[in-house]
Formats: sequence, C-alpha cells, structure tokens
Amino acid sequence: MMTNGPLIVQSDKTALLEVDHPQASDARHDLAIFAELERAPEHIHTYRITKLGLWNARAAGHGSDYVLGVLDKYAKFAIPSSVRVDISETMDRYGKLVIRRSPDGVLLLTSESAAILLEASRSPRIAALLGPRVSQDSFEVLAFARGSLKQELLKLGWPAEDLAGYTPGAPHAIALDESGWNIRDYQSKAVEKFWEGGSGVVVLPCGAGKTIVGAAAMSKAKTNTLILVTNTVAARQWKAELLKRTTLTEDEIGEYSGSVKEVKPVTIASYQILTAKRKGEYAHLELLNAKDWGLIVYDEVHLLPAPIFKMTADLQARRRLGLTATLVREDGKEGDVFSLIGPKRFDAPWKEIEAEGYIAPAECFEIRVDLPEQERLDYAIAEQEDRYRMAATSETKIPVIHKLLAKHKGEPTLIIGQYLDQIDEVADLLQIPKITGETPVNERERLFQAFRDGSQPTLVVSKVANFSVDLPEASVAIQISGSYGSRQEEAQRLGRLLRPKADGRTASFYTIIARDTVDQDFAQNRQRFLAEQGYSYQILDVSSI
Repeated sequence: MMTNGPLIVQSDKTALLEVDHPQASDARHDLAIFAELERAPEHIHTYRITKLGLWNARAAGHGSDYVLGVLDKYAKFAIPSSVRVDISETMDRYGKLVIRRSPDGVLLLTSESAAILLEASRSPRIAALLGPRVSQDSFEVLAFARGSLKQELLKLGWPAEDLAGYTPGAPHAIALDESGWNIRDYQSKAVEKFWEGGSGVVVLPCGAGKTIVGAAAMSKAKTNTLILVTNTVAARQWKAELLKRTTLTEDEIGEYSGSVKEVKPVTIASYQILTAKRKGEYAHLELLNAKDWGLIVYDEVHLLPAPIFKMTADLQARRRLGLTATLVREDGKEGDVFSLIGPKRFDAPWKEIEAEGYIAPAECFEIRVDLPEQERLDYAIAEQEDRYRMAATSETKIPVIHKLLAKHKGEPTLIIGQYLDQIDEVADLLQIPKITGETPVNERERLFQAFRDGSQPTLVVSKVANFSVDLPEASVAIQISGSYGSRQEEAQRLGRLLRPKADGRTASFYTIIARDTVDQDFAQNRQRFLAEQGYSYQILDVSSI
C-alpha cells in the first residue's frame, strides 16, 4: 500500500509524522489516542506506540482494528507486518484476565483461558495475592488485594479488566445548579465515559472546566465524596466552585487540611495531609475510611504522590475519578495510575476545544539569550549537577523580562520561575509582588484576587502557581526557569493562560532560555507535550522583541 500520507511507521514501533503535511493535524489528533510523542523538532515528530498507550485505547473501547485503521489511513508506506502483529497481540492481552465478584460476594480472578490464568498464578508476586483455586477458570482474590493484583498483572503484561463493581457509598443528594451557565457537551461526554467505565481518568486542558466534570460526576453518583487536591488554595477553589455549580451548601462541604479537620458528606483534602507522617506512620489515613465514600476524586492526578498509590490500592471498591491536563508523569508511574485509578476514559484534544472557543488561543515563543563571557566560562568548568541552575538563573534574562513587560504593558502577566533566589531577585528589581511556597495562604489568596480584579497586573510566582490556580484573565506568561525537562509542568504553566479572555485576545507564552546550555536541552523536552497538542514554538532572538 502506498499513499501520500504524513506518517512513516517503523518496525521499532515508532511513527514519524511530517508536520507540514495537510493531514498532519488530523493524524496528530488520532495518534494521541494510542501513541506517545517522543521528539518534536520542527519538521518531523516522532511518536512511540507503547503497550500502555495501546491498553488505554483498548480500555476506551478502541480495538486493534481501529489502531491499525488509523495507521493505514495516514501511512506513506505499508505498515511493517511485525508491527501489525504486535499491536494486535498486545491489545488482545487486555481483559484476558478479569476480576469479578461471585454471587456470594467473593472476589475472583477469572479467565476464559485456563493456561493464561495458570501462568499468572505461578508468578510469586501474584500467588501471594490469591487464595485457593475455585474452579478451572477462577482463583479467589484476597480481600485486600484488588489494587495490588491489578498492579502486578500489568507488570506481567496481562492488564486485568476490573468488573467487580463498587460500593455505592452512603447516599447524599447532590445536583448541578445550572443557573446562568450550562454544562458543555465534552464535559457531559467525559462524565458519561467515566461512569460507563466505572473508574478512570479524564484528560482535559487547563481552563476547560475539570472541576465541573468532577461536580457532574458527583451529581451522578449522589453519594459521600472525598476530593483530593494539590494544596489548600486548590481546596478552597474547589469549595467555591462546588457552592456555585451545585446544590451543596457550606454545611455539607468540609475542608481537611493542616489548619482545619472537618469531615463532612463532601470532604476536600490535600495530598500533603494524607502523606504527612507522625512517628513513622501516616497520621491521617483514617480519613480514607472516615465516611462511607462512594466516590473519590483525584485532582491533578499526574501529581499523585507515590505513597497515595499504596493507599489507593486499598480503595478499589470505591469509584475513582482522576482529573488532569496531562497523563505524563516524570517518574514513569503512568502504569500505576492506569492500574489503581483506572484507564484513560476521555481525552479532549486541546486544539479542538480551542477551536470551539472554550479555551483561549495561545502562541508560544522561545527566546534564546547568550551567556556573558564570564558566566560562559564559569558554566564550562561547573559540575554537571550545577549547570542547569547556573544557566537558568543567568542575570542576562532580566533585560528580556523588562522588554517583554514593556511590549505587553497593561496585560495581566505572570513571571514564573523555579528557583527562589531568582524569584526574589526578579521581584525586588522589578518591584513586583511574589508568591512562593513561603507566602501564607491568606496573602496568596489576596494577591491572586488583586490579579483577578486588575489592581495588580503582574505577579512573580514559583511553582505553587503551576496548578489549580484560577486566574482567568492572565494572558502573558514569562517562564524564566523550570523543573528541568518537565513536560507536565510546561502544560500546567501554559494552562494558566488558557481561560477564555473577555475580549477574545490570544495568550502569549514566553520561555527565556540560555543558548547552548542544558537550559536549551531541557526546554526541548518540556515542549514535547505541547507539540503533541498542536502548539508550535517560535524561536526568537532577543533583538527581534
């Protein structure tokens, strides 16, 4: 088969996409369902077809015929037969093992293939989670082991389908209050897909209303709900949004944080509080069983700390909804999210939602600066681990910030950095308020509110503003340093700008990097996720600003 498509699929399961081809945008959209973007230079983007990507697609209801159909549709040359076979066989492994409940409530691991079941049960790590063999096609599963079993089976290459059902939890009346607004089609669809699947992850761009998806899922479940969020500011934003969008009242929503310990029918807690230890023990674990939760919502699920995975393994009988802008994790634990929260149930492409007018259009720019001679020499002799900090915090970036602020005078602007001494220096030099982890919560909220109402048009912020901060009118971001090559951070930072603007203007996202340093190398990695979403970076020299 020979077509003139934009895609070359290779026998190592990489797919090369010609960016300038007229079908490239459609191909990118279809590939995102099962492939991961690996490299995104200017003209050819490299995707990798991974097992987890294929299993996510399978869990979302796409079979191997769909995946191979997409590849055939866009391929310039015939798909290697080894790739066709491998895709079919990999996707076929999903759901060969099924976790069910027997009529009398016992957890079972079952399979139509006695050989696969026997093979899995012979693995020492899986045998430790199983009880006696019940029949030719089923083993009893130890009551506590539902989550751990799914984790281990995934590692073995036999991802199990979990059809064991969920506890309904204690009923609690919750309904959406759509006065003055309406739930969007994609939000309704996301809730529908999540509910069909039972548990799993919904991926939506920042600014596309993930909280409303959470609220709509709660109104469908009508049960006690535990919401886990990244920090106290996010908890308060969730509470305000739920009061605004649902029939819930103040008395029904509790905050469980360092300062307040309220357990109510809807309780919002931070990951930090759950992972806090006292005398070597997790001090707040009782929260997970304090109420008969029927639904647990994980906000920004890509940031889920590793200890929470262990806790989540014990919560498999409760419905779990993960919300995120990107499933990319920098620690490679995407498999744990898949096993324990659930597969990706819904993924709305950023550009598609932008085209519908629900998020603001954005332009991304990378501005390269040259290190001064002395800094260059210091960088050359520095230890490898010190080089990024030196390049990222170079003072040569400060005149560029001045230029950009002058260019966008009067526009709501965030200056975002990673290093506190750099943030302090920029804030002092420019006489702009700063928000870091050390800023008290009340002061943070005051400054964010001043930014929202326009009385404070510019803020310097650390990574505390990466997530769960609602700043709808922010239209310019100047990124001066970041967490090395973190793709999910890049997505979160761009997300600060994507709320639709009252005047419909385009957002501008600038990254200032030091040329020919690891700062430049990391920047390329950071941009990969956004390239996958259809955002391209223009590279500018300082002189062209």
